[in-house]
Amino acid sequence: MKIAIIGYGKMGKTIESICIERGHQVTHRFDANHPFEQAQKLEVDAAIEFTSPELAVKHITHAVNLNIPIVVGTTGWYEEFEHVKNFVSNNNGSLFYATNFSIGVNLFFQINKMLAGLINKHPYSVSMTEIHHTEKKDAPSGTAITLAEGLIQNSDSINRWELLKNTDEMNQDDIVNMNHQGLIPILAERLPDVPGTHIIKYESDVDSIEIRHDAKNRLGFALGSVLAAEWLVDKKGVFNMSNMLSL
Repeated sequence: MKIAIIGYGKMGKTIESICIERGHQVTHRFDANHPFEQAQKLEVDAAIEFTSPELAVKHITHAVNLNIPIVVGTTGWYEEFEHVKNFVSNNNGSLFYATNFSIGVNLFFQINKMLAGLINKHPYSVSMTEIHHTEKKDAPSGTAITLAEGLIQNSDSINRWELLKNTDEMNQDDIVNMNHQGLIPILAERLPDVPGTHIIKYESDVDSIEIRHDAKNRLGFALGSVLAAEWLVDKKGVFNMSNMLSL
């Protein structure tokens, strides 16, 4: 495959190395000094995009206009998702999006839903913590939002999430009060060199239950995005990891 990389930072360079390992050719690399929006008529099989929320929709639109299947790992643009989905569908485009391309995280999504359903009728409070590197611009992470949505779908009492702005709010009394209001609190921490950690904790008077996913490096995200590009070729429409993994 011939692949274009949109966003040539640390993630883009990791994606490039995996593309080469898997026998693909990276023919174009776009960054702030070489914007994708200025590209015309690229001879590529797919593009893989990891940039910033304010650029993602522009990149998707341009890729569809150029008839290039695009895999998007950028999060924080989902308020425009319905508009983007309609645009892709109406223009016979190909979009693969994911809040997280790690195979392990997508299995974790399923575990989260199952646990939420099992614990639904029992007296536990619930909270979430997500930790990422200091360069991550959106908070909470797209992964945390997906986890929260999965929990909400399987809970009778929790119907929305709320980002905490003060770590002091993450004490047990505040968590219980927020749960009583139908909220799951999410604490987003930004620390140097953390690829991604997500923790969901259930607490009762007698015990605690915790599920946790720790990314050790960027390789899982990068590999998943390349697998998605391989899978997306010759498909039309809007897809995600559930489609690729048949979850």
